[in-house]
Amino acid sequence: MKNPSEQNISRVPNHLAIIMDGNGRWAEQRHLPRIIGHRKGVEVVHSVVDECLALGTRYLTLFAFSSENWGRPHDEVEALMGLLGRFLQKELSSLHKRGIRLNAIGEVSRLPRNIRTILNDIIEQTAGNDSLVLTLALSYGARNEMVRVAQALAAKAVAGELSSEDISETDLVAELDTSGLPDPDFLIRTSGEMRISNFLLWQLAYTELYFTDVLWPDFSVKHLRAAVAEYGRRHRRFGLTAAQLKALEDRSKEWAD
Repeated sequence: MKNPSEQNISRVPNHLAIIMDGNGRWAEQRHLPRIIGHRKGVEVVHSVVDECLALGTRYLTLFAFSSENWGRPHDEVEALMGLLGRFLQKELSSLHKRGIRLNAIGEVSRLPRNIRTILNDIIEQTAGNDSLVLTLALSYGARNEMVRVAQALAAKAVAGELSSEDISETDLVAELDTSGLPDPDFLIRTSGEMRISNFLLWQLAYTELYFTDVLWPDFSVKHLRAAVAEYGRRHRRFGLTAAQLKALEDRSKEWAD
């Protein structure tokens, strides 16, 4: 097998989503406090963002803190919130310099007030950037998202703004936290766990999935390039046959010419 750095990348996902798993285990394996693993994980985020910019990926969504993570030990949650706040405070100038727009999904209202203030300020200040949309899933759970979508659609129906019989896929998608973003083309999950853990249940319907045993703090640019190379070797059919897809591709080329 080729070294990951030597992998040929033929096709890059427009939207890459990552479940950044394994920070705590990485620290425990080294007999370190779990927060050290999370700090190391933040360093990896920087290198992954840089590589996505270099590859030409336009959307990067990171599962940073799930709605279930609130159930972790109080000290760990406090430490994670502090780490998030420091990360956001340090990143504004860097995001601007690289043309990155920050976005957030999830029940952001559950975050500490100071974190919300910093987050909203950066989202507002980077709104005009267009090199990469970096979305942080914070206090996010897909089942919770679907409940909130159902509540929003029900409220519109009760108000007479929408007929329940006419509710369409388009109406539902418009209420998702990710409204305005394309669905992920490719999902990477680190640490060897092979599940999506309540992440983007609707949006991942046709996403290519990739699982690696590498813990997030050890996930390098080489690992990312190996994953993206694997994505380039896959054929996304969206329920169609290979022949149908080829015909569509040929037709698109004709229109482009």
